Amino acid sequence: MNIKRFFGTILTVLGIGGLIYAAVLFSSANSDFETIKPILIYGILGAVFFISGINLVRTTKDES
Repeated sequence: MNIKRFFGTILTVLGIGGLIYAAVLFSSANSDFETIKPILIYGILGAVFFISGINLVRTTKDES
């Protein structure tokens, strides 16, 4: 088992979770500015984790 591919999978799953949580916050948000900050934080962190996880899985070569 390749540890880089496993870590990339974990990052991808965390990124998907962060993006889904940001979407849930966005759908239940009012129009006040206090709800914008957590949406941006979870959305940006989710996107960074998701993109880095996908790139890590894609660029890791299988060696058997």
